[in-house]
Amino acid sequence: MQKRRLGNSNLEVSALGLGCMRMSFGDSPVGDKQEMISFIHSAVDRGITFFDTAEVYGPFTNEELVGEALEPFRGQVVIATKFGFQLKPDGSPGWLGLNSRPERIKQVAEESLKRLRVEAIDLFYQHRVDPEVPIEDVAGAVKELIQEGKVEHFGLSEAGAETIRRAHAVQPVTAVQSEYSVWWRTPEEDVLPTCEELGIGFVPYSPLGKGFLTGKVDETTTFADNDIRARIPRFTPEAMKANWVLVDLVTRIGEQKGATPAQIALAWLLAQKPWIVPIPGSRKLEHLDDNIGALAVELTSDDLQEIESALSNITIQGDRYPKEMAKISGR
Repeated sequence: MQKRRLGNSNLEVSALGLGCMRMSFGDSPVGDKQEMISFIHSAVDRGITFFDTAEVYGPFTNEELVGEALEPFRGQVVIATKFGFQLKPDGSPGWLGLNSRPERIKQVAEESLKRLRVEAIDLFYQHRVDPEVPIEDVAGAVKELIQEGKVEHFGLSEAGAETIRRAHAVQPVTAVQSEYSVWWRTPEEDVLPTCEELGIGFVPYSPLGKGFLTGKVDETTTFADNDIRARIPRFTPEAMKANWVLVDLVTRIGEQKGATPAQIALAWLLAQKPWIVPIPGSRKLEHLDDNIGALAVELTSDDLQEIESALSNITIQGDRYPKEMAKISGR
């Protein structure tokens, strides 16, 4: 398994990570717990050392799953988790709003340590920027946790360039996690240049466009009511039909390379910068193996130029999140 270092930090991880959210949270049906534990063990066997979870996934159940599954591999793997939401008092799914007040951050850290069964959180992201709490206070709270030995590295998710700079001035940011793929390239405008300047790693989530870039979801696909894609404007039949030109592109390049569309989409991300580590989510070994196969796909400068030229002529249709999530899905 190839390794990559997240920016200028000493945090080295597998070149592909694994997003664990849907193993126990989100689209139904979620995975069987024992099957998911075995799946995570299989990922470790294949060289995956970077696993992504969050308190809000469940809430709590995803961290518990990841903690139990990876307990035998403590010291050999890196677990990233997140804070930043005000959860419901009864522990039911969803949240009441954002909450990154320092006392809340420290509470989440203590509870996540127990669920993850670790002595220190490897990478602790602010899940979404809280407009009610200065980012300097957030970074300061995580800095204190680092000084106490409870957290190793600080991360931000879906933060803009100015926020990243302000946070980094208080506590060096190891990684920024945001959506990034051939059909969502907004981070290229100012976030990626800022990460490069400051020596921060970048972790793309939804690198396969929530399944769209695999070519297995099209305008004829129907989604269950509890599948978030049923509410995302990009997944309306009209938008998928219009955006299918992207799938045609990665499919055509894949045919030239003997690779699947998903492998091309991931290989494109990997080729952008050596400090980019995508975290595709998966619950099936065949999908995991297909994703790992992207590491063997070499895109030449001519390939990348061909893709860039094609993308420059494509206008993506539809927003990436439903309106009710707009406030927490932005920058």
